[in-house]
Order: sequence, then C-alpha cells, then structure tokens
Amino acid sequence: MAMAAAQIKGSGWPRRASQSTPFDQKFVANQSITINRTINLYPLTNYTFGTKEPLFEKDPSVPARFQRMRDEFEKIGMRRSVEGVLLVHEHGLPHVLLLQLGTTFFKLPGGELNPGEDEVEGLKRLLTETLGRQDGVKQDWVIEDTIGNWWRPNFEPPQYPYVPPHITKPKEHKRLFLVQLAEKALFAVPKNYKLVAAPLFELYDNAQGYGPIISSLPQALCRNCEHFDSKVELKYSNRYIPAFNTNILIQTVSSVRSLSVAAVTDDVSHMKVAPIGILPWQFNIPYFVAVS
Repeated sequence: MAMAAAQIKGSGWPRRASQSTPFDQKFVANQSITINRTINLYPLTNYTFGTKEPLFEKDPSVPARFQRMRDEFEKIGMRRSVEGVLLVHEHGLPHVLLLQLGTTFFKLPGGELNPGEDEVEGLKRLLTETLGRQDGVKQDWVIEDTIGNWWRPNFEPPQYPYVPPHITKPKEHKRLFLVQLAEKALFAVPKNYKLVAAPLFELYDNAQGYGPIISSLPQALCRNCEHFDSKVELKYSNRYIPAFNTNILIQTVSSVRSLSVAAVTDDVSHMKVAPIGILPWQFNIPYFVAVS
C-alpha cells in the first residue's frame, strides 16, 4: 500500500503506471502529443485574489448584443470568441474558476477576438484584461489543449457543440481552452464580478444553473483522468483512507458517501476563503477524485 501511494505522490491528475505492452509499442509512433499528458491542479489556497476596477460588458442588454453581432457579421463575418478553463482543487476535488455577475449569471473568463487575432494570443490578452494583476508584473498564461467548440447558428442565445446541418453560415464560433495555472499566482478580480470555485459535481448535468457550456465541462475534462491498475491509497486531511475497489478514478458520491463525509465535511463546515466562494456541496451526482 505504501509503495502504491508513493508512486502517485504529487498534485494533479495521476499518471498511469508505466507498463507497456507489445500493442502499445506497436502504435506508440502514432500517438498524439496530448496522450498520457498530465495537467497539474494546485490547491485553491495557493492563490491570492485582489480586486481592480469594474469590467463592464460592451453591450447594455441582450438585444443590443445581438444587434451588434448582426452589424459586425455583415462587415467581418462570423464572430470568434475564446474562453479559458482554469482549474484548482479543494480536498482533492477539481474546481473550475468562474466569474459570477449578479446572483445567477456565471461565465468563463474570455471574450471576443479581434479580426485576424490568433486564438491563443487573444485568450492570453483576455485573461490579462479580466484577471491580470495591476502591479506591472507580467502574467504568464500557459494555454493547453482545446477542450470544446461551440457554435451559435443564429443571432439568438442557443449554442451547440456542432453546426446544425441546415446552417451554412454560423454567427459565432466559441473555442474553449484548458489553462495550466502556475503553482502560485495572484489574480485581480473586477469589482463588479465575484470569482467562485465550482466543483465539477456541482456543474455536472446542471445546465439550468450554469448553461449548457459550463455544465458540459465535467464530460470534456474526464479524458484527463486516468485509470489505476491496482488498489491504491489516497491521502486526505493528513490521514490515509483506502481507495475504492475499482480500476477507475471516476466515482459517484452515493457509492462513497462515508469517504466524503469522513474526509471532507469536517473541513468544509468551517472553511472560509474570501473573496472566493465555494459553491454548495451536493452528494448525488458524479465527481472526480484527484490526488492532491
């Protein structure tokens, strides 16, 4: 048990044990560079959050936004936008950093690209405008894989992860990128927004609360969670708790309720992280278990 635990020591998504087979060796030359990669997740408490001047939307209302989209479409064509998925973890559970405006609106950091602007460079610019620090220190954003593509077929709110077959000219293309955060960083949050850390199980199948794009992130991110070949132990709250008798790290809370309560509830009940908010914990939908 101790040896197995030592093999997975570290933060982020655990790697699979390096056991190659003739099948793996035969096809290794054809593997994509994104296969067997690890995205490191660091504790939420590693990050410091300050405030800066409000960041207002370009349009005063939804109708005004779509009218501007119509006007721009006639001049420059389809709108291109990018958003970043920033991940941290609390108690080994991955959380997504979201911007909250008001009480019910949540969004990923990002926005519209300028005509001809590169997607990666544009996302770095938008992340700096949204969360960049104000003390003159350059923020180094590491943009990783594309994890989603969404299209807006008409000048209306609905967006889809595909282009409907009867649509020849989509009005907007939105690309989602995974962003690798540094181990420690300082972010400046606009005063009119609140930055919240939403656990994946809160987002899963919750389009009513977060919209179809954000609620689909657990499925988009699940490919980064690998399997274990044997039973291991995970370290929570300075004590070892045997892992589940399974080969996969995706579990449902209902099947590990005792582990969740023993390892998490005592700490969450008095946890205070400001100005970041931790969204309510739920115990009836799937979530990921990551080694902290």
